[in-house]
Amino acid sequence: MSFEKPRPRPKRSGVEFEEERAWVSFYRRVRTDVAIATEVLAQLEADPESKRAHLALYLCCKESLRMHKVRNARNKRIGLFVRWICHGAFIVPLQGLRRGLSSGGDIAVECLPEPSKEPAVPQVRRLVSDPEFANAAAGFVQPSAASTVAPATAETSAVPSGALKPKVARTAA
Repeated sequence: MSFEKPRPRPKRSGVEFEEERAWVSFYRRVRTDVAIATEVLAQLEADPESKRAHLALYLCCKESLRMHKVRNARNKRIGLFVRWICHGAFIVPLQGLRRGLSSGGDIAVECLPEPSKEPAVPQVRRLVSDPEFANAAAGFVQPSAASTVAPATAETSAVPSGALKPKVARTAA
């Protein structure tokens, strides 16, 4: 046995005890919560004395923030890869299909066989040979001479005679 007296422990007050518990809880919480790590880091950087007293907590906060940054960078890379895969698997084939279908109608029409006999040709021959339709068609083709001459109106008679003279092109003789 040792004959030395044990050193008396300084008694802590309730406030000091709770303060110590709060600092200990920060050690656990800064690893998982980035917001708390940021706040604790700001407090420790503002007070050099507390930074020196809780250097391990300061380093835990720095590590937590660094891991958060690494995690975000990895998530961005994964997201970019997933977007790239989805674009290649879904968007590119749909765009190709749309391009193919837009010209596909023209190609389908060109693939149809040529009609061997036009069904309207016999009907047209029959109608042309019918005298009633032949007279009507001739009336449309040859307009009457009276319809080509415009009747004189009061407006044209009110215009001075010199204004209506046609311009004649002079030819060199």
